[in-house]
Amino acid sequence: MIIAFLRKHPSRSSTSESGIHERSSPREERRRFHKSSITRLLACLVTALTVTAGLVVVHTPAASAADITTDLGITGGGDVVAGGGKAFIAGDDQLLVVNANGTFNTAVGGLSARSLAITPDGTRLYAALRDPNEVMELDTATLDTTREISLAEYPCPTNLALSGRWLWVGYGCDQWDGGVVGIDLSSGYRSRLIRVAATYASPKVAAAGNTLVVGDSGLSPASLRVYDVNTLRATLRGIIDGHDYHTGFLGDLAITPDGSTIIAAFPDSDEYFAWDTTSLQKVRAYGPDPDSGYYLPVVAVSADGTHVAAGRGTKSGLGVTLYDSATTAPTYTGTLTDHGGLMDLRSLTFSGNDLFAVWRDLDSDHLHLWRLETGTLPEATLTLTAPSTGTGADILTLTGRLTLPDGSAPGEQPLSVTRYVNDSAELTREVTTAEDGTFTFTDRPRSAGVIRYDVIWNGSPTVHWSTASATVTLVKAVSSITLSGPETGVVGTQLKFSGVLSQGGQPVGSTTKLRVLREVTNSRGTVVTVLPSVSAIIFDGRFRFMDTPAEAGEYSYRVEFDGDRASLPTTATLDVTVEEAGQG
Repeated sequence: MIIAFLRKHPSRSSTSESGIHERSSPREERRRFHKSSITRLLACLVTALTVTAGLVVVHTPAASAADITTDLGITGGGDVVAGGGKAFIAGDDQLLVVNANGTFNTAVGGLSARSLAITPDGTRLYAALRDPNEVMELDTATLDTTREISLAEYPCPTNLALSGRWLWVGYGCDQWDGGVVGIDLSSGYRSRLIRVAATYASPKVAAAGNTLVVGDSGLSPASLRVYDVNTLRATLRGIIDGHDYHTGFLGDLAITPDGSTIIAAFPDSDEYFAWDTTSLQKVRAYGPDPDSGYYLPVVAVSADGTHVAAGRGTKSGLGVTLYDSATTAPTYTGTLTDHGGLMDLRSLTFSGNDLFAVWRDLDSDHLHLWRLETGTLPEATLTLTAPSTGTGADILTLTGRLTLPDGSAPGEQPLSVTRYVNDSAELTREVTTAEDGTFTFTDRPRSAGVIRYDVIWNGSPTVHWSTASATVTLVKAVSSITLSGPETGVVGTQLKFSGVLSQGGQPVGSTTKLRVLREVTNSRGTVVTVLPSVSAIIFDGRFRFMDTPAEAGEYSYRVEFDGDRASLPTTATLDVTVEEAGQG
């Protein structure tokens, strides 16, 4: 299924999901936002994109038909990182968060990040904020800001790389003012900074172990500087001269987790080059890409170092290929075909063994998220069973089971459940499996129509995420009103009435008002008056109203319920004989 996030405005504020207010300053707004609450987007996933996702298989495994691309509704940013079962996308003035399966999770406003980095355990996220010249550290569980690191002397931080205690920042606003600075994250709130290199423009950086690689993206041919890093300084190990390899401009840069190999991508080359970080010699190349195009290529390395993912815009669309890092053999290829506009691949990251890519439609200028399932992780089995029919007033009981690939029980695992009414997402909640993987939950949709439940397990580092769906068709329930009150009354004396609204035989409250009409018949004729409406109490359906008759006659009180999404309309009537005082 191809889905789109709905987005009302191009920016977010801390006052509402789509509200706009006067900002005192960017720093004060970010601080106020992060210390107050997390903005949540409207996650109604109802608009299908017109992009066609065509997948080409190289060897095994087969590409999954579940690969999707999602219009993020943003035009700026585009860097993506993944960890801790989530992926984070920098965009415009907000940080978007999705689950490992690509479904929307939440968004944080007030963050105009150019680059992101995440710790290997997925607990801390770092965002390079270009305008305020700082790096922000966030707790990925709460999305609260835990640290703000000023880079006032190193303007326009643009590229980040994280290795151990060091966060490396490529900075630079204009030509000849670029460079790299290292932030010692272990030095507490006042983080220690070291200047590493000066470059023509804001450089690309990659780091692992005690190795730092700096690539100047503003010059052609691009050269790579390799540094030894210790607790005190970074020392130049050597230079990989771009003239020796006819590299051209640098598109993207990555490094294996053990720091032994650099992988670099260049727009004018149909291969992705790899150099040994000790000998500084070229050791292999991934590719060639037979359909390489003009657009900047991107490259990423899996957390275990066994796979290299490389992609670029091609003549016909977008292409991403997964290679065995040691043998350079392609193991998977995914393509996204041209849909009538131009497509520009922005960034690429591993999420477990699957991939997230961000690309830009050059016609609409919107950024899109592309999730590619490489199929390299075993899949768990998730089942969901629901009643086939019922009424809109029913309490539905759904059951299911999560089973690991080897058939074993998973223990307690969190699941996300989303209810759709006639294909519109209305509610998302969490349930937890029992130790044996079984789970049960109840829900009252309070609506007729086609009700669909989607259950998602986000997977683990060794098991692929899984999803299951169940559909229930509900009809409107028969509703009824029980109305009680006196049979006789006296002019000028208050009458008290009460009743219960039921749907499908069950007392239930309603957001719809109950209309009350009074009909009086006597020697002067018949007069119908609409009395103030009443509401049923939300849980037990009870309601009450009062009336003081002003004249004698035969009174008829009628309570009307117009029906709602769950049930049919109904009425109830009670007759009262009202006499003058002193009679009878």
